[in-house]
Amino acid sequence: MSAHIHTRRGDVSRPAGSTMVVAALIASVSVLVSAEHVRAKPQAAGNPNIVIILADDMGYGDASCYGNIRYKTPHIDKLAAGGLRFTDFHSNGAVCSPTRAALLTGRYQQRAGIPGVVYADPKRVQHYQGLQDVELTFAESMAKAGYATAIMGKWHLGYHKPYNPVRHGFNLFRGYVSGNVDFQSHIDGAGKFDWWHNDKLDRDDKGYTTHLITKHAVSFIEAHKDQPFVLYIAHEAPHYPYQGPNDPPLRVEGKSGQRGGLWNDRAPKHVPKAYREMMVEMDKGVGDVVAALERAGIADNTLVFFFSDNGATRDGSNGVLRGTKGSLWEGGHRVPAIAYWPGRIKAGMTTDQLAIGMDLMPTMLDLAGVAPPTQRPLDGVSLKPVLLEGKQLGNRKLFWQHGANTAMRDGQWKLIRTAKGKPQLFDLSNDLSEKTDLSGKQNKRANGMLREIRTWENDVHVNATPQPTKEP
Repeated sequence: MSAHIHTRRGDVSRPAGSTMVVAALIASVSVLVSAEHVRAKPQAAGNPNIVIILADDMGYGDASCYGNIRYKTPHIDKLAAGGLRFTDFHSNGAVCSPTRAALLTGRYQQRAGIPGVVYADPKRVQHYQGLQDVELTFAESMAKAGYATAIMGKWHLGYHKPYNPVRHGFNLFRGYVSGNVDFQSHIDGAGKFDWWHNDKLDRDDKGYTTHLITKHAVSFIEAHKDQPFVLYIAHEAPHYPYQGPNDPPLRVEGKSGQRGGLWNDRAPKHVPKAYREMMVEMDKGVGDVVAALERAGIADNTLVFFFSDNGATRDGSNGVLRGTKGSLWEGGHRVPAIAYWPGRIKAGMTTDQLAIGMDLMPTMLDLAGVAPPTQRPLDGVSLKPVLLEGKQLGNRKLFWQHGANTAMRDGQWKLIRTAKGKPQLFDLSNDLSEKTDLSGKQNKRANGMLREIRTWENDVHVNATPQPTKEP
């Protein structure tokens, strides 16, 4: 076993007109190819199922298997105990949409023209942007290989129908397109109802969002137990609005009133209780999904991968990490991540291998024996050697950008360049909290990393997919 894999006893803190007609026809056909109509090839050992479970704004320290002592997350902990827990896994973005674009495409989100949040507010130009048809998603690649595909929960890669998940390879979509909705009334931040069945609004699908996401995920597993599938479960929890399962609706259709993540009638003192309840319900949902795989007899042919889309806000826990969601300190993008596959991934292990969300698409393709795309080369790498063989990927260079701030990893070294102040360099091998700036002592290394950042910026931005400035 490689040195980067160690037992659970290790320190958890480590790390124009015709075009429109054609587009409409394509969209209609996509909707008709629902999960119920898919005829995928039968299950086989060479066609493992893939279940991606993505938490929303869950911090590095929000699960008890990562050191949380405020409440228990037994089902997430069970995944960790039965699989491989990452201590140096990262989201591609420090906020929601960028991470999801990278996850879906296996490429830096900047290439897709989604470097920041796609907003609900129609007064913002980003409201009209989203994942363009030219992008190739893991759902499209896996569907071509005979997999049934579904997304349950949060999309956040475009509000308009041309961006709907059914236009990007998913046979079935049950959830919402916004960045967040009221957990009870399903109203988004702009006061619009936002709950969909494929590309149609669904007002009859009532209930607490976490419970609905889990229910639809379990139903999909039960319906597709005899054929290979990819299931993307994108939870809303523990993102605001902070509502437990028994809390009343906060949002009213046609009205807005969001302020700092809270609605005016919700006192901040309520947040800790609601946050705990949101985490607990999501954790139960993880347990329900694993139980469904076990009942169907396909748990040993299914990779379950759990992680978060970015770090926690100040209402959650990032453990010993500096910073929160929206920052490029470790607390903004180092996240909990667990790979679980009974009989294939050795149980009770941890890895300090540096990995990132855009690695999941190449991992899926590798496991399914699907050739990676050549016209839109992937930036991520397959984690199959790490998951199944305990191997290392070697030294990696990764980049993050949020607004005017940029960060780079080169092995144990991390450089942060902000719009204000000089770049700072940290040795994460002994300074995980990023307290000691070594740029003065390591001037040559810092300057070299700055040059690599400029090269990377030019590479990902020069041919980035254009985004519209009005409704598509």
